[in-house]
Amino acid sequence: MTEWNTRTKLVHEGIRRSQYGEMAEALFLTQGFIYPSAEVAEARFISSGDDEFIYARYGNPTTRMFEDRMAAIEGTEDAFACASGMAAINGALMCTLKAGDHVVAARQMFGSCLHVLKVLGGFGVEVTLIDGADLANWRDAVRAGTKICFFESVSNPGLEVIDIKGVAEIAHAVGAIVVVDNAFASPIFSRALALGADVVVYSATKHIDGGGRVLGGVICGTKEFIRGPVETYVKHTGGAMSPFHAWVLLSGLQTLDLRVRAQTASAAAAAEAAEGSAKLGRCIYPGLASHPQHALAMAQMGAGGTMLGLDFTGGKEAAFRFLNALKIVSISNNLGDAKSIATHPATTTHKNLSDEDRATIGITPGLVRISFGIEDTADLVADVMGAIAAA
Repeated sequence: MTEWNTRTKLVHEGIRRSQYGEMAEALFLTQGFIYPSAEVAEARFISSGDDEFIYARYGNPTTRMFEDRMAAIEGTEDAFACASGMAAINGALMCTLKAGDHVVAARQMFGSCLHVLKVLGGFGVEVTLIDGADLANWRDAVRAGTKICFFESVSNPGLEVIDIKGVAEIAHAVGAIVVVDNAFASPIFSRALALGADVVVYSATKHIDGGGRVLGGVICGTKEFIRGPVETYVKHTGGAMSPFHAWVLLSGLQTLDLRVRAQTASAAAAAEAAEGSAKLGRCIYPGLASHPQHALAMAQMGAGGTMLGLDFTGGKEAAFRFLNALKIVSISNNLGDAKSIATHPATTTHKNLSDEDRATIGITPGLVRISFGIEDTADLVADVMGAIAAA
């Protein structure tokens, strides 16, 4: 692994060139690979080297470039690319768990992540859900035999910040591994590994793609973990990434640092402009001093991130008026794109949760989640403030 800085790694790390010496990353759009002899085929199925491939579900040169680049950015020994962010979450958890194991997880997370935990419970894994923002809850929940502590470093959509270092110390004391979903922080603001995380998972669909084009996910960790239980589980259950998607994501990585920093600047400007509006019960942005975990967010990420939460006192009706008044920001349910996106979690991404469960994790009828894109900051602030006035 090189000693380059992040922005250089995003462009050059992990590249593999064919005999033609192409400038751009090559797209190896193939399901299988030819062996020069039966003996080589036999040997490769026993043990494959880094540039020896068998089948696209097991690995591919384009996909391996993406994996190597992600590992270099995150600072882990290895990475495995998956078909989606949820395939990565599922793979990171399922690959080592069995009936009777114990998982402690923060309940402040994306609805599909909560569903995976529910599935694990049906398979005999004991899952304890806690308010992850309070370290005392982690201390009370873990025990000898706890296998995994799992959480989103910045929760979706409530933007609560979890203390990675604090949870890691508690988890490691009982021999548990720490699995962090770092999608909201993005690889640009990630310090998860240095803070004690063992496994870092991303939905590459989010900031890494940046153009709303493809699905993807990636699991980052030690070579032993990635090429052991993760690779074995994902390649046999079919959750591996398409080479075409890896190729698109490699392109996205090249501009990731530039995009995320521009998006964060706009999110911060909009948060500062919106805070204090009489229409809002809460203006939720980790970069604001008013955020309950502001100091932790600054220490852990160094920035407030690309996401903003606005909680309208007028409830769902006011939130809908706000959404319908937006002119630049689109109504959708993705995030991390070059185009700005607004979402009403209670009626979309977290609709399947009960009213009680949504209330527990701070998803009110008036909450709107905004993912800032790379449009002009002044235009975005004007769009948000004009829509707030219309609400």
